[in-house]
Formats: sequence, C-alpha cells, structure tokens
Amino acid sequence: MCGGICSMRHSAGTTVTAALDDLQFERPILIGDMVTLEGRVNATFRTSMEVEVTVHGENPATGARWRCVEARLTFVAIDDQGRARLVPPLLPESDDDLARIAAATTRRNERLARRKPR
Repeated sequence: MCGGICSMRHSAGTTVTAALDDLQFERPILIGDMVTLEGRVNATFRTSMEVEVTVHGENPATGARWRCVEARLTFVAIDDQGRARLVPPLLPESDDDLARIAAATTRRNERLARRKPR
C-alpha cells in the first residue's frame, strides 16, 4: 500500500505493481509495537518507476526503533483504459538521489535482461 500510494502521488494517477525486486525481512514487529512505513521514488523511467519501501518498528515504552523490512517495487502508471502512460521525471536534488537513480537503473536493466521472451 505504501509503495502504491507513493507511486500514485508521483505520477498523479493510477499505478499497478509490475515487479518486486527485493524483499528483505530483518527483524520482527511484535504485538504492541508501533509501525512506521516510508516510501520514496528511487528512479523514474518512461512509464514506470522504482519505489523503495522501508518499514520500521518501534517499542513505544522504550523508544527503541529498528528497520524491519525493506523492499523495492516497480510500478507502471496507467490511464483510464489500462494502458501505460508517461511518468513525470524525477528531479535529483543530491548526490544520494543520483546514486539511487544509477542503482535503480542497473536493477531495471538486469530485470529486463532476465525477462523471458513472449
């Protein structure tokens, strides 16, 4: 949900999940813990974008906070007829943004190379 909302906000419209590249569970969230979700667009392409979602747990009694899950998902923007539509470009503002774009581009190229011909 977090990744979908992030992709919809960036593209100003409907998106669908196209791929899930990484999903890493690091630590559990226990009953009574608080949960924080963060989504950010790492890179945009013609009609798709990579969104990174990070989930943190927090013990409300101690304030201890930890990363639980990290995932990278690809979303495609679609129009009212379900056809892919253009995604607004991502405007990098820092060296970290540029590094995220480069890494996402590499992951995308690897994913496309693995794709089986139809």
